Amino acid sequence: MKPIPYLFLVALLFVSCKQSTKEPKEISVTTKAPEVTTVASFSGQQVTGVTVTTTGRIFVNFPRWRKGVTNSVVELSKGIETPFPNKEWNSWEVGDKIEAQKFVGVQSVVAFEDKLYVLDTRSPLFQEVLDAPRVFVFNLITKALEHTYILTENAYHANSYINDLRVDKKNNKIYFTDSGNSGLVILDLKTETFHRVLDEHSSTAAEQGYLTFTDGKWMNTVHSDGIALDTKNDKLYYHALTGYSLYSIPTKLLVIEDELDLEKAVTLEAKTSAPDGMIFDKNGNLYYADLENNKIMYREPNGSVRILLEGDKVRWADTFSIYDNHLYYTNSRINEVTADISEMEFTLHKIALPIN
Repeated sequence: MKPIPYLFLVALLFVSCKQSTKEPKEISVTTKAPEVTTVASFSGQQVTGVTVTTTGRIFVNFPRWRKGVTNSVVELSKGIETPFPNKEWNSWEVGDKIEAQKFVGVQSVVAFEDKLYVLDTRSPLFQEVLDAPRVFVFNLITKALEHTYILTENAYHANSYINDLRVDKKNNKIYFTDSGNSGLVILDLKTETFHRVLDEHSSTAAEQGYLTFTDGKWMNTVHSDGIALDTKNDKLYYHALTGYSLYSIPTKLLVIEDELDLEKAVTLEAKTSAPDGMIFDKNGNLYYADLENNKIMYREPNGSVRILLEGDKVRWADTFSIYDNHLYYTNSRINEVTADISEMEFTLHKIALPIN
């Protein structure tokens, strides 16, 4: 979802992480060919994020990785793309003056209850942050802006790319990954204060500076990227994009001031494929991509890993959302992109969840 073109590798901090069980074998679901439905296709507009509300409304976003992005956030309905909340919010273009109520570089959209959380990196074209990263919170019914949470200087770096978020209602927090400068960011919704944890820690740092595809290597170093909240077990999962290690940490410990104590609580859950976004379903299955092999995987609560889908319908499965027992996913085709994307199609699909 986020090709951050930094040429350096962050030095890994060699601290001990609690180890999980041995790496499970992948199991392919082969009872019948899964039916994949194309929900939408976007010509010349590179989609990354998707979220589906509890009532079935679909929102997608388009990061400003290049000039010519038509809209940052749209709602999809019956084949029609409607700028959300309106066209004015989506009217900023590279070179314009930064404005408080215009999207600059939207990386993620998350629908939670009756709100839409829009994560704006404020980092167009992968440049340094032009303005503090922020989250715009819109009322889904009225489309009104209800709140803006602006990251404070202690929560991000000049080369940060605040990537994705999860809302934790139980603990009244929002958790973020930073894929530009490795680390997690925590927002306390009660006090509206931010703090940064596991900054340049081995668990949030990229393990290498490339991914390998059939047509060659995709050269990029992308740190903590995918994030998923296990609400049943109160654990936050996260994963570097250019890496093969899935980590977790108990959410109750994300208030600890002592960084060393926090580092000791990090658990290496599994060695996995290199993914982008991640999501849990209600049964505790964790969905993520195998980017290098055009697959969508899921890890069961017992640690078994299965292949949900593979083949040409999976082309960098970027972001996931779940609605009506279906997994929605975007194909952002990041490894295929060259300078000109005007002739490329980027898609949103859905597939039935496994029965278990």
